[in-house]
Amino acid sequence: MAQPASEGTSERVVTTNRKARHDYHVLESLEVGIALTGTEVKSVRQAAVTLTEGFGQLRNGEIWLVGVHISPYQQGSYANVDPMRERRLLLHRREIRKLASKLTDRGTTLIPLKIYFKGNKAKVQLGICRGKRDYDRRADIKERDAERDLRRIHRR
Repeated sequence: MAQPASEGTSERVVTTNRKARHDYHVLESLEVGIALTGTEVKSVRQAAVTLTEGFGQLRNGEIWLVGVHISPYQQGSYANVDPMRERRLLLHRREIRKLASKLTDRGTTLIPLKIYFKGNKAKVQLGICRGKRDYDRRADIKERDAERDLRRIHRR
């Protein structure tokens, strides 16, 4: 069952999508499982994953992760699969329906925020996001600079 991403016990973060929080407002985030092959799991454990171009897509009542690159496993052979293949995300049907209703809003999309292991299961933190405008990005940069200046002043 998808849980709010803030709840978690022993998780080992493999990779995060730092560009996502720069380009999007994250409205909500949730934890979902991901269907991987054996060699993909080994590659993910080695952090050979790129999330920057990835997004979630609703198709035929299922959620698919598209555009995520998982490098082929170095010691793999015929078992290696296409690094850019689409991977199914594991959610219950009612969760998919709830997500689908949120994605009908204009301008919202599913973006993978991070991939991590919870126990021995690979999980993806998905964000329901809305794209930032240029002025939003500039405001974020100003805010970050002001915060940095305040920290400098307090240190002295």
